[in-house]
Amino acid sequence: MKYFAYGSNLSLNRLHARVPSAVPSGVFTLPRHKLIFHKIGRDGTAKCDAFLTGNPSDIVIGRLYEIDVMEKQNLDRAEGLGSGYDEKIIKVFNDSGSVMAATYYATDLDSTLKPFTWYKQHVLIGAREANLPEAYIAGIEAVPAIEDHDRIREAEQLAVHF
Repeated sequence: MKYFAYGSNLSLNRLHARVPSAVPSGVFTLPRHKLIFHKIGRDGTAKCDAFLTGNPSDIVIGRLYEIDVMEKQNLDRAEGLGSGYDEKIIKVFNDSGSVMAATYYATDLDSTLKPFTWYKQHVLIGAREANLPEAYIAGIEAVPAIEDHDRIREAEQLAVHF
């Protein structure tokens, strides 16, 4: 199945820890959406959302993956499907045309929250790995983040990249 990742799952290592079958198949855009860190995470901090704005100038840039449908339940569980995220089928675009893909969108929102620095690192590592445009990456870098005082959790989260 096709899955459009725009947040921490941009990172192939992060996604492989959840869905070993994932194979990247290019960078795609999702028009009329904006990347916002406002989804309430299980840890009480902000996570990414591809927020539908309807504004033609807004765009989310992400990575399309092919995943084994038998592993989708692992991804649903990791993403918290039905518990802060729901799923939708979207049309994403690249220079070759358009593709229908599944993605997750946030249902529990709080715009006052900030992400942990390690979570933002997942997103940035994936964005750089996918060679997203520098201006887009700069927008992610500009998102205010907070330190996680649980250094063990932070180390466990970032260990997937090293």
